[in-house]
Amino acid sequence: MTVAFIGLGNMGKPMAANLLKAGIDLTVWNRSAAAADDLTAAGARRAAHVVDTAPADVVITMVADDGALENIMWDGRLLDVLPRGAIHVSMSTISVALAEKLTAAHASRGSTFAAAPVFGRPEAAAAARLFVVAAGPAAALDRCQPLFDIMGQRTFRFGERPSAASLVKLSGNFLIACVIESLGEAIALTRKGGIDPHQYVDFLTSTLFAAPIYKTYGGLIADERYRPAGFRMSLGLKDVTLALDAARAETVPLPVASLIRDHMLSALAQGYDDADWTALADLAARNAGLKR
Repeated sequence: MTVAFIGLGNMGKPMAANLLKAGIDLTVWNRSAAAADDLTAAGARRAAHVVDTAPADVVITMVADDGALENIMWDGRLLDVLPRGAIHVSMSTISVALAEKLTAAHASRGSTFAAAPVFGRPEAAAAARLFVVAAGPAAALDRCQPLFDIMGQRTFRFGERPSAASLVKLSGNFLIACVIESLGEAIALTRKGGIDPHQYVDFLTSTLFAAPIYKTYGGLIADERYRPAGFRMSLGLKDVTLALDAARAETVPLPVASLIRDHMLSALAQGYDDADWTALADLAARNAGLKR
């Protein structure tokens, strides 16, 4: 099986590196070519243009947002040059609407679209410990499963509609944002009351909330470790906004998502554009008068 990997950012690069380490015949492309240097030095082929990835049996895209993926597929003409029978797997967090648009576009050209967004931060990507949420034609997912197994620790399948995976991913990121917001507020409250944040997080994660998500984000908040960003605030805003878009399409109110979106906008307005989305907790600390 030949594989092309498009998008070598904080998540994509370690994912592609794991495929290469596993002996996958890999071609890589990134808008900023230098991002591929380490991978090509390790044996991957560098595509000069995005359309040069098309001969691969499976093309994986891991890009920042809908606009970047649309640019690759339509403006970059990748959609037009993919051979019949090729599989395009979007592992990015994209809108439900774009997943549906890509499903139809691929079907009309004889290629197959599947969605397989992932849960996990860059360190989990490097350790091949991602959780993969996959949806699409069963035969395509079966063919891609060995790739998912290389990049992740477990794959969860949600049927044959690729957009279902996008909806699950967006709902999950909304819940993560809720955890960050509530942890940030609770830690601001206890810090202002004189309680050490590390001791507080240790209590929470040893008793009531002994889950990886609370341990990871609680530790970052207690350490006030918001830079460099593992997942930028602007990307968090994008995902919460996409969750609200999906909710509007299904006529489902998400009042907490609306609140968090506004807090993220406030954070961006106050200079947190280069910070991790965990910096919502720093905003909560400022609002509590703990910082200037």
